[in-house]
Amino acid sequence: MTRTTDFAIHLKKYLQVYLPGIQGLSQNTIYSYRDAMTLFLRYCEEREKIKIDKFSLDHFNKDRVLRFLEYLESDLKYSISSRNQRLAAIHAFWQFLLREDVSYLSLAQEILNIPMKKKPKTIPEYLSLEGVKLLLQQPNTSKANEYRDLAIMTLMYDTGARVQEIIDLKVGDIRTISPPTVTLHGKGDKTRCVPIMKETQAVIQHYLEYNDLLSVQNRSSPVFTNKYHEPFTRAGLTYILNKYAQRANGMDKHYFPEHIHPHMLRHSRAMHLLQAGVNLIYIRDILGHVSVTTTEIYARADDETKRRAIEAASPTFDASNKQWEDNPKLLEWLKSL
Repeated sequence: MTRTTDFAIHLKKYLQVYLPGIQGLSQNTIYSYRDAMTLFLRYCEEREKIKIDKFSLDHFNKDRVLRFLEYLESDLKYSISSRNQRLAAIHAFWQFLLREDVSYLSLAQEILNIPMKKKPKTIPEYLSLEGVKLLLQQPNTSKANEYRDLAIMTLMYDTGARVQEIIDLKVGDIRTISPPTVTLHGKGDKTRCVPIMKETQAVIQHYLEYNDLLSVQNRSSPVFTNKYHEPFTRAGLTYILNKYAQRANGMDKHYFPEHIHPHMLRHSRAMHLLQAGVNLIYIRDILGHVSVTTTEIYARADDETKRRAIEAASPTFDASNKQWEDNPKLLEWLKSL
């Protein structure tokens, strides 16, 4: 095996055998890793002047990877999260390579020791309960495509689903008889069964009946499709949300930022459940988080819930009782602080 062909051989096995067969990653994650490696190779060709068909593992070193990561942030304006996702794909490739050929141990260690970049903790963007209600009032339900949009937004909010989970949703994943539930297929091929409200059940039931999707032969069909009868893309769902947010902004600009994204409905559902007093453990299960630590970000962001909790745990006192003002020693001590 020559150095000019080793990379291509290993990369093919990494994408076609290791990731799906050994790691058991979802097809979407595999696509993400593939795209990261493609981006790296294009960078090497354009900036490092290494032709892709000549690229070998000898070219794959720590300094080049660091320059690539800097290029992502400075030139392509990637966020820290996106930068870290590309690095994760590179790390995964070298972890695979160590299983294949220990002669690359030293080089692999250097690359695997490149750390993920820490990002500042941000408060999740979410809509108020009134904002969600206003958003769901915008579709004209006499139009088939807008009733579909209502069904999408209602289900996305009620289940707290990720964008890809709505895109991948099949008719057979929906149970419309009592108790109504939706089975979502999340990250790492993990599934979870989420109960839905009766109002959501009614909207989805009507949508499925109107589109003749309740027959047995349609159980594996996508629930939601675009005007070309193809599954939606992330961009397509984002467009739908912003369409109705802009329509609502014409009525009241208090509720919506200039642009909203589908994940805001997921964040909104989590915050509203928390504000309603639902335990974080249940919210974790609904959202499909591996750890409740991830779910705690909503508790840290919700000032109103914090205030109520503090008030509930604090002793009450009579503000009209001002006997302390007559205590000169106490006043002198306070002034000395």
